[in-house]
Amino acid sequence: MPLTPGTRIGPYEITARIGAGGMGEVYRANDTNLKRDVAIKVLPADVATDPDRLARFRREAEILAALNHPHIAQIHGLERSTDTLALVMELVDGPTVADLIARGERIAERATGDGAAGERVRRLERRPPGARRDLERHLAAFS
Repeated sequence: MPLTPGTRIGPYEITARIGAGGMGEVYRANDTNLKRDVAIKVLPADVATDPDRLARFRREAEILAALNHPHIAQIHGLERSTDTLALVMELVDGPTVADLIARGERIAERATGDGAAGERVRRLERRPPGARRDLERHLAAFS
């Protein structure tokens, strides 16, 4: 569901919308308890009450919470407001993968460094632009 600045979910106060896609909407929020900025992801309004999507959202949170990698945002927890389930995570400022690709930057070294994982991403980068749409998904797999 779209959130507006000032909306509160538990101790988190929404300050701005960061972006949206098919898997969710992401917002910048202030953690009023710990005085830090965090990212909050919620499901899009059209699927926010779908039991299957809610279960997938919870599984996503559990899987991400089990990972510890410098290229994966840390999960702080799940918060429930009246009708909103929110995934609270580390806020990572900077350009998106799409921004980096649009600028022509080679992101393989940034994400994976040297080695086999880096080589797999470099092969993906050499594909035609239309074939790069899944690059972000592939990067997340290199944990």
